Amino acid sequence: MMQLTPDLLISAYAQGIFPMADEFGAINFYDPNPRAIFPLDSFYVPRRLARTVRSGRFTIRVDSAFRAVMLACAEPGPGRASTWISDSIVAAYEELHEQGFAHSVEAWREGVLVGGLYGVALRGLFAGESMFSRERDASKVALVHLVERLRAGGYVLLDTQFLGSDHFRQFGVVEIPRSEYKRRLAAALRVDASFS
Repeated sequence: MMQLTPDLLISAYAQGIFPMADEFGAINFYDPNPRAIFPLDSFYVPRRLARTVRSGRFTIRVDSAFRAVMLACAEPGPGRASTWISDSIVAAYEELHEQGFAHSVEAWREGVLVGGLYGVALRGLFAGESMFSRERDASKVALVHLVERLRAGGYVLLDTQFLGSDHFRQFGVVEIPRSEYKRRLAAALRVDASFS
């Protein structure tokens, strides 16, 4: 079985590919066409969600519970008995996190982790990997905070890989051809962005 290492993962993201485990735990790499991205300059926050963000209902933390976020994202959900986030993927991304390339944005309420997301930051690219929510809007609020952080840090590309669920559409997610994604990725890798 393929051994995921931080160097292998960084090389993969720099080429526009990413890993997922199949139902047997085997790691496969993907390079979808088309590719889904959130345009950072036109990311749209619906009015109701903007009120929730402003309300302070959730406390947002960054990188305080990276492993817990990954494990929550890996939990089975409605219509999904298993997930592509295997034990080996968790271990590899924890190493990336320790090296400063993988980050989590977490929504907490009354001291309990109720939502969040994680992904990989490489130069001007942030590749969103997965998100979870145990309370309404928790992961969406984390996403809004992620976008604010990426804009402030000089990022130029927020990759969401696949179109995913319909709720992404409300934020302005778009699909672009693989060739256009690779062009934008090359430009993003020339950008000196900062997540902190």
